[in-house]
Amino acid sequence: MADTESRLDVPSRKKFFYPVKDELKSYLAKYNRYRNLGVQYSDLLRFNMSVPLLDKNGNDTLWQTVYYDEAEMQELFPALTAIYAVINASGYMEVVEQLKIARIDYCTFGNSKPFRIRIINKLNDNYDHFYVKVADASRIYGLELEHILSPNRIGYLTDGTTIIEDHIIGVPGDIFIKDRLNTSKFNQVRICKEFVKFNERCFIRLLGDMRSYNYVVHITPDIEGSQYRIRAIDFDQQSYEGRRQFYLPHYFKENNSLVMLGMKHMDRKAMRQYQEEERSLINNRIKLVRYRLVDLLTCMKKDEVSPLKKVEQLAADLAEYHKEPAFKACKTMGELVIEQLNVYTFL
Repeated sequence: MADTESRLDVPSRKKFFYPVKDELKSYLAKYNRYRNLGVQYSDLLRFNMSVPLLDKNGNDTLWQTVYYDEAEMQELFPALTAIYAVINASGYMEVVEQLKIARIDYCTFGNSKPFRIRIINKLNDNYDHFYVKVADASRIYGLELEHILSPNRIGYLTDGTTIIEDHIIGVPGDIFIKDRLNTSKFNQVRICKEFVKFNERCFIRLLGDMRSYNYVVHITPDIEGSQYRIRAIDFDQQSYEGRRQFYLPHYFKENNSLVMLGMKHMDRKAMRQYQEEERSLINNRIKLVRYRLVDLLTCMKKDEVSPLKKVEQLAADLAEYHKEPAFKACKTMGELVIEQLNVYTFL
């Protein structure tokens, strides 16, 4: 049996959860990410029955649909519809009258064990989702860095030990690779370009574990062909592991088809161009939100979001890779993110 410690694409062991400390709570309150939600993650654990959730082909999705008794539903469901109104309608509570909770699913696969709330508009049966999870400091840093440094906006709120996250729309990466790569050469080149840019975004801000089932692909029809945007949907591995390769999506075997497609359609000059384009875009975003980013990194550099052994391992790895000894002086993952941004941007 292979030693997982020697594998580049496997987490060393189950991830620790880190509490949200007062300084991070103050940051979240300052930027309207912290408020009284009325529901805690622990409240949703009071279900009395669950059944496996199957997909349209009858396959197990690894989610369980959970059920509550009448008294629990009367308490939970109005609070959950109110949360949806806060996130999506700026707290305009009149929309609650036309919303209802259609289903609650629970996933025991993965670190965060999320609840997925399906909410339906009673007027037209259109549905949406959001998630209820245990608040983890490293995940919150990941969500904030995504919101600040990527082209994507992230909707979420926290309250105590609970975090509420918007559903991120897109084709799951593993399904996209399986069903959508057989397209025109023009589209394939655009897919390769986006994967290079996504790879660069992840490495610059040290977001790990971006194998195909941890991101989605958003497809936009264009005048000729389609445009593609890869969006991370799992932020549990923000600045946690100690191996540099864990922060580069092209090292994961689940992404091999995208790597091979890139080798077919691009040379080093084209890859370098797209890397520089992404760095330029990140720099432009930093100029717009510099004070917010500095506030976030001030919290992060003091916070513990990974074991010291992993911090030391990643510091040594990045120092060797960049030929930059400043990394070796870093004592936290937050300090490593700052040094990484100093290398690639004008932070």
